[in-house]
Amino acid sequence: AKPFYRSGDAPEIAPGFDTLLAAYVLRSERSTYPLRELAQGYLEIPPPDTHPRLAVALERLGKELRERLTKEGQLEVLMTTELPLVPILARMERYGVVADRKQLQEFSKTLEIEIASVQARIHELAGRTFTIGSPKQLGEVLFDELKLPGAKVTKTGYATGVEILGELAAEHEIAGKVLQWRELTRLKTTYADALDKLVAADGRIHTTYNQAVAATGRLSSENPNLQNIPIRTELGRGIRKAFHAADGFTLASLDYSQIELRILAHMCGEEALVTAFRTG
Repeated sequence: AKPFYRSGDAPEIAPGFDTLLAAYVLRSERSTYPLRELAQGYLEIPPPDTHPRLAVALERLGKELRERLTKEGQLEVLMTTELPLVPILARMERYGVVADRKQLQEFSKTLEIEIASVQARIHELAGRTFTIGSPKQLGEVLFDELKLPGAKVTKTGYATGVEILGELAAEHEIAGKVLQWRELTRLKTTYADALDKLVAADGRIHTTYNQAVAATGRLSSENPNLQNIPIRTELGRGIRKAFHAADGFTLASLDYSQIELRILAHMCGEEALVTAFRTG
């Protein structure tokens, strides 16, 4: 598909994209904004079934949505926040994020060794080999053969989710090892191996930033999702180490500090709360 932006600052908005963003500002709780459905809903017409009809409907729909935004005092959000953000996100996607393939590949090998070690220990504790990733086989080993407590039966067999295993892990080593095996496997397949394949010829990963998805107004990221890279564990941080700033640049991590309480202080003007923030 052709990009809907130019290389400069001014966005060349694809037909209907500004309308989609207008619908997002009006109803941010929706997860998708199919233009034909929007036309049917807001204009009370059958879904446009041809490109010419859709083009006519979009022109009418754009006017309708802008009128509604004006009435609700939200047109400024569309014009000063959402639309100007389009070319910025487009440039971010084209520019990409530097990722070290060699480091990802080395980390994958490290995880592979860890997985093999944990797997061997699980099989030793079970007294036999079995497919750890199979909930059915795992349930049979834990509850039929090892007779661990807390068995819960579902339609497909024993429940072996993180809650069940988490409760057992404190007293039964095999449960903790299974959780460790799952985490290591997830890191390897979902991150180390998958990200390695997504590094482009320019040495960067070009994710897609979704502007009209999150109800909170935040961006989401997909193909790949760069917002869920683990950080709480040392192994998880190993994935993040593969991302570098380009020469002459620095990566910065920014987050709001107690944003809800700050909004509360601003809205209610409670003196003690405001003073607490102003004085650090």
